[in-house]
Amino acid sequence: MQLEAMELYLARSGLQVEDLDRLNIIHITGTKGKGSTCAFTERILRNYGLKTGFFSSPHLVQVRERIRINGQPISPELFTKHFWHLYHRLEETKDSNSCVSMPTYFRFLTLMAFHIFLQEKVDLAVVEVGIGGAYDCTNIVRKPVACGVSSLGIDHTNLLGDTMEKIAWQKGGIFKRGVPAFTVLQPDGPLAVLRERAEQTSCPLYLCPPLEALEEGGPPLTLGLEGDHQRSNAALALQLAHCWLQQKDRQGVGEVKASRPSLVWQLPLAPVFQPTPHMRHGLRDTEWLGRTQVLRRGPLTWYLDGAHTSSSVQACVRWFRQALNRHKEPRSGTEVRVLLFNATGDRDAAALLKLLQPCQFDYAVFCPNLIEVSSMDNADQQNFTVTLDQVLLRCLEHQQHWNRLDEEQACPEPGGPVSLLLAPRPAHSHSTSSLVFSCISQALQWISQGRDPVFHPRSPPRSLFAHPVAGSGANVLREAAAIHVLVTGSLHLVGGVLKLLEPSLSQ
Repeated sequence: MQLEAMELYLARSGLQVEDLDRLNIIHITGTKGKGSTCAFTERILRNYGLKTGFFSSPHLVQVRERIRINGQPISPELFTKHFWHLYHRLEETKDSNSCVSMPTYFRFLTLMAFHIFLQEKVDLAVVEVGIGGAYDCTNIVRKPVACGVSSLGIDHTNLLGDTMEKIAWQKGGIFKRGVPAFTVLQPDGPLAVLRERAEQTSCPLYLCPPLEALEEGGPPLTLGLEGDHQRSNAALALQLAHCWLQQKDRQGVGEVKASRPSLVWQLPLAPVFQPTPHMRHGLRDTEWLGRTQVLRRGPLTWYLDGAHTSSSVQACVRWFRQALNRHKEPRSGTEVRVLLFNATGDRDAAALLKLLQPCQFDYAVFCPNLIEVSSMDNADQQNFTVTLDQVLLRCLEHQQHWNRLDEEQACPEPGGPVSLLLAPRPAHSHSTSSLVFSCISQALQWISQGRDPVFHPRSPPRSLFAHPVAGSGANVLREAAAIHVLVTGSLHLVGGVLKLLEPSLSQ
């Protein structure tokens, strides 16, 4: 019924599904890395001089970020124009007898994106699936030019199912008859499901070779996004871009020539080719805020990554620790590591926090995804479905989880099993101290202690440092030679932090 409803909304907005056939759409789904894959793909194709559209979610600071033309969020004027045109059109055509007469937030923005891409006459649009695939409102697209599946994992289990196979079934729902599809290497079970979905729809599905295969015989590829896990996203993006460029040259959909049969679930291996200079520069110049992003500000270094699943948090931990080692500079004085964390929805915060333990943080800070306690001027970043009490109680639960894990690390059970990934950290003079703040601004004020040259908040409330841990920690942070802050657990948290640390994103 979801897609039927979307067709009705599309018709009421003045478009038919056939109108979307005029758009050249690359449709990308996955659990981890689909947004980064979209960003790589769009940047590569823009390097060829093509006019690109890009629809993604969620946004970090302003809702306009979800709809981009040539890599830039649409202007406030264009957003306002299309918002009110679409809103009034839907208002005028709604049925008073219907219980759902207006589309929900994400559907509305999806409709807006299609209208804008058609009006702007983009050469190609990269569309990121919201949640799932089969019943996602973006799946109203009937004739994409290529489809991609990034790394799969467990997330949104209340909507997609509680196993990797069920989730793979949902993701494979974007496959279309005769349209080339590409996937990165997946665990055996989900990969078998994707293959079955492709066979059911007569969709040619190819397995992406690793990036190393495309680097053979040429210089190493440089990626604009940090982290080893971005290499599989870049490999998928190269295949998607290469596939469409070949179709464009042939003036229509054609068969992808597999490089050789794959031994993995009998999937053919996608072509191995030498990336062109346009492709190389596109990968190098890709920007995707809030994903393995580093901001260096005097003694403070902020590491921002919106990881929110077990696999993505594991990748985040690897990236953070590698970044610390790579940029280690001889300093006189102490170095302090701070975690700023929040998790929302049905995610297992305790499991995510356990994965973060090996980073050896000195302070763990928890706060809701609220910029200020009163966020009247931050409508794009407000969640109207929860109350302040609810989100603060969840933060207190996160703190309790962390404290319990910290105690377990300090006093491991004798003879208990030892995980290589979660090995107890070396003994040091103190355990992690933890704090809960009522909003992002107060958390950043405490962490930065006025030492970030860009972040200039209003005077903090007198009670901000009243807690003994906050007071003693403030002295440590003020005297530290270097402060490394990892912000993770939620893209919305990362967006709130970016709004305060990078004021230009709000302009």
